[in-house]
Amino acid sequence: MEISAGEVTTLGREELVELYSAVGWSAYTRDPDALLRAVRGSHRVCVARDRQTLVGLARTISDGVTVVYLQDVLVRPSHQRTGLGRELLTRLLGTYGDIRQQVLLTDDRPEQRAFYSSLGFVETHDHEPPLRSFVRLR
Repeated sequence: MEISAGEVTTLGREELVELYSAVGWSAYTRDPDALLRAVRGSHRVCVARDRQTLVGLARTISDGVTVVYLQDVLVRPSHQRTGLGRELLTRLLGTYGDIRQQVLLTDDRPEQRAFYSSLGFVETHDHEPPLRSFVRLR
C-alpha cells in the first residue's frame, strides 16, 4: 500500500467516481466533472493506492493559515477498519501544524462520532467553551 500527498492533477475522473461510488456517495458521482474539479480545487489531498487502485482519499479546503476544513475521507469498503482512514487523516492534518480551527461536517452515525472523537475532534455542542455551528445545505 502506498500513501502519498500526491499531485491532484494525477487523479483521474474514472478512478474518483469509482472510489466515491464504492462508499455510496452518489451526490458526488452524479456529476463526474464537478467531482474532478472539486478534488482538483482542494487545498491538499492525501491518497492511498493498493497497486494501481485508488483505495483511499482524504482532502481539505483551507486558507493555510487560520482554518482547515476536512472535506472528504473515503476508504474503499475492502480496506476499511484497517487503520487506513486514520493514517490518511494523520498525515494530511499533520501538514497543517498549528492551525487552530480544524473543522468537519459528517453524518450522524455512531461510528463516525467514534472515529473522529478518537482523532481528537469534539462535537460543537460538547466543546468547552461552548461553540455554535451552522450549516446551509441546498
